[in-house]
Amino acid sequence: MANTETQSILVVGSGMSGLTAAVEAAEAGYDVYIVEKNPYLGGRVAQLYHYFPKLCPPYCGLEINFRRIKQNPRIRVFTMAEVEGISGDEGDFDVTVKLNPRYVNAKCTCCGKCAEACTKEIDNAFNYGMDKVKAAYLPHDMAFPMRYVLDPVLIQSEEAQKVKDACPYDAIDLDMVPKTMNLKVGSVVWATGWKPYDANKLDSYGFGQYPDVITNVMMERLAAWSGPTKGKIIRPSDGKAPETVAFVQCAGSRDENHLPFCSGVCCLASMKQATYVREQYPDAKIIIFYIDIRATDRLEDFYNKVKQDENIRFFKGKVAKITQDESGGLILRVEDTTTEELKEIPADLVVLATGMQPNTSENPLPIQVPYDDYGFVASQNARPGIYAAGCTRTPTFVSEVVQDGTAAALKAIQSIVRR
Repeated sequence: MANTETQSILVVGSGMSGLTAAVEAAEAGYDVYIVEKNPYLGGRVAQLYHYFPKLCPPYCGLEINFRRIKQNPRIRVFTMAEVEGISGDEGDFDVTVKLNPRYVNAKCTCCGKCAEACTKEIDNAFNYGMDKVKAAYLPHDMAFPMRYVLDPVLIQSEEAQKVKDACPYDAIDLDMVPKTMNLKVGSVVWATGWKPYDANKLDSYGFGQYPDVITNVMMERLAAWSGPTKGKIIRPSDGKAPETVAFVQCAGSRDENHLPFCSGVCCLASMKQATYVREQYPDAKIIIFYIDIRATDRLEDFYNKVKQDENIRFFKGKVAKITQDESGGLILRVEDTTTEELKEIPADLVVLATGMQPNTSENPLPIQVPYDDYGFVASQNARPGIYAAGCTRTPTFVSEVVQDGTAAALKAIQSIVRR
């Protein structure tokens, strides 16, 4: 008779590849544990304004998956959790999980009384630090699980008891401490995803020095209705509408000093964001500085559609330096590789298309698996019983990571069955 304990599957990470792997495996009849380090599920996709090429909001797909999770008793979710250790072999893994305190229990109704009583503020990580949020906060408006979080800075303050007393449902527990949990599973899907390359390392582009130089992920939040400006794309320095927006492709990518590889999605992401600007500001001028345009297969149609817009200019050349003039405007120094002329082009707002760095490059699996030169897991079959999914193993689009998550779920099931 099969050991039901080791017939279970652990999914680490809850972006689109992890969510897909979890719901597919559970709906096939297997018990699944989801371990997510953030206080909410959804990964980077939850921070997007629109997908491309359809330009629809990501909450459609996320809500479907959240509903599938809610309706399936085979799935157990652990947020604010991290896998610290994996030992054993295929069909019989022992996993150690650290559970970090949320300081809010399951009685939370999201009434918001704790936030009303709180005066302390912290940087809003969901909006990439572009605004502040109360230290008693809901991660975002569509968060799942829909439950508040108290930041440690609040717990360590004299204000903590006041915030606890404001909760009418006894949902705040100031005595929560980190805990360790042990799981026994038959197979593991590792789907910890990616992070934006750190634009602070790009010295010549002025990120962090000039407030109107932002990154592509920050632009997603600027355009989002739940973002720091309620969806209004404005210059962070003065709140004014930009008349000229420059998109700088390969910002740190295809560069041996930074990310040596192409992330594949940045060109299309910038074109998508160009449509955001054009919708809000019909007279705005947009310049996309590029080395090559990567728009393969059916996505080339999207490129051709964007290219037809007379207010969007594609400029072949890699930006060498960004400076600021006396009026606060930005100047991009770039060589036009089609004419071999050096040019200085002004812009009101600059968006750096930073690449996708795998989280495994800095936080590898707690068990030996092979990696490539860039920190991605070298193969979907990382080792017997452990499978990499989504951007853990290659930079790619949302639609592809969904397919990859399904494939990883099948591999994880096969791994259990053959034992």
